[in-house]
Amino acid sequence: MTMPTTGRRERKKAATRQKIADTALRLFLERGYDAVGIRDVAAEADVAVTTLFSHFASKEALVFEQDDTFEQRLTQAVTGRAPDEPLIPALRREVHALVRHCTAEGSAPLYRMIDGSPALREYEESMRLRHAESLAAALAADPGLPQSTTACRTIARFVIDAYALAREAADPDAAVDEIFQMVEAAWEATHPAQGA
Repeated sequence: MTMPTTGRRERKKAATRQKIADTALRLFLERGYDAVGIRDVAAEADVAVTTLFSHFASKEALVFEQDDTFEQRLTQAVTGRAPDEPLIPALRREVHALVRHCTAEGSAPLYRMIDGSPALREYEESMRLRHAESLAAALAADPGLPQSTTACRTIARFVIDAYALAREAADPDAAVDEIFQMVEAAWEATHPAQGA
């Protein structure tokens, strides 16, 4: 009897979170990021400011509401791959998918807003560092990938930077492929006998 209630409660929380995020993004794009305050978003989404903060830690987090999903997808590319699947192609495939999503038609205004705001650029950079650390931890925890902590952290940073650089490239798919040739070479240099 409590299972449906829990499911309903989680669905309601997820719907509220999405409503807040959608409202914030619409207001930011309409009025400009700096012109919209937290109270404006809460009022427009018809929630209390405390409710907004129970879902998002900061104003910047409203813009990057898919942050956790991004990080999970990258770590899942490591932990969820088949036992015989090489690491670098799995990461390349996931970065391709992430880049295609963020460069899809309609996402340009969001990234122009991010690029135009020092606060959002700083938040995005701290996010990238956190994602790199999570990815490095997933690499280090994989028993089939014997490597040093430095190698894990380096490859993880390369992968995160590949996403950022490809997103800004004129041909994002080609950029991912070009960057991953270098990532694969770096990975092979740390594992000469094992390869990718």
